Amino acid sequence: MITFENALELVSQLPREQQEMLIEIVKKRCVEVRRQEFLRECQEGLTEYRSGNLQPMTVEDAIADLDRYLEDFEDDLSDR
Repeated sequence: MITFENALELVSQLPREQQEMLIEIVKKRCVEVRRQEFLRECQEGLTEYRSGNLQPMTVEDAIADLDRYLEDFEDDLSDR
């Protein structure tokens, strides 16, 4: 298995132009991975909504729900 340190050492042995090409390729791959994760999450949410597990709500209700969630989260953190 290649370690992060090994990978860095291998990359440092490449010519500068190839290092820059590698950086661009890795960036594009990371963007694509994030895009696929976002798509999967959207599809899951749509499936939940269509199955009736999620109900439509107003912006005000969504913000209030998020505020309650954040308050509960902060309370849980302060209890530790």
